Amino acid sequence: MRIGLYNLEPKYKNLALEKIRLFYTNHKHTAENCDPFEFSNYDMVYASSIFDFTNKRYIPPNVITGGTGFNLKTVLPSEIDTIEPHLNFGFTSRGCIRKCKFCVVPQKEGYVKATGDLLSLWDGKSKDVVLLDNNILALPDHFDRICRQARENKIRIDFNQGLDHRLLTPELIELMVSISHVEYRFAFDDPAYLPSVENAISLLKAGGINRALWYVLVGFNTSFDDDLMRLNYLRDNNQRAFVQRYRGKDNKLTKLHTNLARWVNRHDWFYSLTWDQFLKRQYNGVKLN
Repeated sequence: MRIGLYNLEPKYKNLALEKIRLFYTNHKHTAENCDPFEFSNYDMVYASSIFDFTNKRYIPPNVITGGTGFNLKTVLPSEIDTIEPHLNFGFTSRGCIRKCKFCVVPQKEGYVKATGDLLSLWDGKSKDVVLLDNNILALPDHFDRICRQARENKIRIDFNQGLDHRLLTPELIELMVSISHVEYRFAFDDPAYLPSVENAISLLKAGGINRALWYVLVGFNTSFDDDLMRLNYLRDNNQRAFVQRYRGKDNKLTKLHTNLARWVNRHDWFYSLTWDQFLKRQYNGVKLN
């Protein structure tokens, strides 16, 4: 058979499609990436999407679809889902202890649990592994194991989904410092988190991590003043920030949020210009390249 694989968000690696690819190639079939205008050339097509706001109206009904962007219930057959592609990215745990209203992880994956380890993802050669775990710090013993494997094999880890700043302890930070890693990321989703963010930054600095990247959710349930307060706090404390615009159907995004993201997500502008300075330069005819 000839199997087509279509990733609706090609900017992001799709683990489910890679498992499907490996399953069919192991059974002597052809499995390859394809585009919608090529669907008719295949005996079977799988399409996967991460985000519900991605356009799906052009996907015909005979295509097998899955992923959070389509629904939360479709799962891979066990003979495919249990495959370990060893492509240097994936999950070592699933689920989360939180129940954030904007997040589907608890509904989709349930309470946090370990599902593998670093060696189940690593190809034995790469110096980098990307972890997609949603709340690995909620499993401190498992996190210790992952860090130990990273040290032993000289692997640099990218905790791609960020870490839960509310769970930080001096002991966990000691583990974080002990491994090679991409810049650590956290989330400052709500103004009510300000005390815990202050505490986290203090703990991180005491442990030797002076700066981290903080995702700042906007357009969900906060005012623009709330958003600006969080960003200015991070800027004043020499932290990096990334404006994460909420894309759900009930989002409250405005043109101001577009400008806010433009200011913050270009980190050189974020550090060199205040918000008022950015607006003055943008709207007084000075071109920001």
